[in-house]
Amino acid sequence: MNNTNVMVCVTQQKTCERLILNGYRLLQLENDKLSVVHVVNEKGMFLDNTNDGESLEYLFNVSKKVGADLTVLRSKDVMETIVDFAKDNEITHIVIGARPENDSIYNLGFGLQLQESLPGIEFIIL
Repeated sequence: MNNTNVMVCVTQQKTCERLILNGYRLLQLENDKLSVVHVVNEKGMFLDNTNDGESLEYLFNVSKKVGADLTVLRSKDVMETIVDFAKDNEITHIVIGARPENDSIYNLGFGLQLQESLPGIEFIIL
């Protein structure tokens, strides 16, 4: 049986724990891997929170509880960065949150674009 490599894309502090726990539930074998990824525009704040350190600590602690690797990336092209991360890390499943259209980059349209760019990956949109 092949390993499951789950990537959870997180945006805001208040929703990420639910996404991370759903990603954790997809793991089946000891060697399966869970990666929590936050990509922010180069000029943006870390997590829609003026206190980036507090947000980073929160994400780190939630990720650590489930044995996930936390990766924070700054990028000019969020979509391309997520696609590259998924390919580089042989991701098999991606968990993202569905949000109102203009509330977040991780909205349904973004999820559909991501699916088109990564056809062999199973998507869980919550």
